[in-house]
Amino acid sequence: MTWKLADAKMKFSEVVRRALTEGPQRVERRNDAVYVLSQEEYERLTGQKPSMVEFLLQGPDWSELDLERQQDAMRDFEL
Repeated sequence: MTWKLADAKMKFSEVVRRALTEGPQRVERRNDAVYVLSQEEYERLTGQKPSMVEFLLQGPDWSELDLERQQDAMRDFEL
């Protein structure tokens, strides 16, 4: 939907609600315009990915993984 700036200012919560439920809302001011859109839509458009820390925290649970070093003797080899 397209809003005139004065209407969008008076009904800002309605503009935000519609951006969340219906999609991006265009707000016009004279010869230019802006869009109000949800965070989900913004991230989809900009291709924003989680940080490395967030990515690793979303991964599998490695708490059961055995990381103990084997204490076996070294194998024989020739130089």
